[in-house]
Amino acid sequence: MTPCHFRAQIAPNLPLLDITAFAAALPARGAILGIDPGEKRIGVAVSDTTRLIASSLDTIQRAKFADDAAAILKFYDARQCAGFIIGLPLNMDGSSGPSAQSARAFARNLLAKRDAPLLLWDERLSTAAVTRTLLEGDASRRRRGEVIDKMAAAYMLQGAIDAMQERRA
Repeated sequence: MTPCHFRAQIAPNLPLLDITAFAAALPARGAILGIDPGEKRIGVAVSDTTRLIASSLDTIQRAKFADDAAAILKFYDARQCAGFIIGLPLNMDGSSGPSAQSARAFARNLLAKRDAPLLLWDERLSTAAVTRTLLEGDASRRRRGEVIDKMAAAYMLQGAIDAMQERRA
């Protein structure tokens, strides 16, 4: 399956790309960049080259898309990534709301800049799970604000790479 196939899969009326097809389009080794695009900030995470562990990387303050994409692609290229996983914030009932539509548009625009394997991954409650963990760790409000987006990206990316590992086993 060619990366161009992924572009068609993120149209608003099509289902999420199958994780098996995404995994098949990736080379045997290579990191994956996880992106959690929010309204104000973009959380960025990266996997190791064997795709076992996701680590938070950075937070990008939203600006013009061209600037956001340049920052993301700088991370992608520096780590020689093989694909993208972008968080898709579906509603609790599985339907798409404005945030999911925005994530799909973000993915389409990113693919216009770099044609690479891309998976939209259901990231419902990832920010809530990370917030709960930070609260349990007694992180201050300020500290939570500094790390929440990149940690949510890592949480989402870890879920996706775990799912790929389960299918490989």
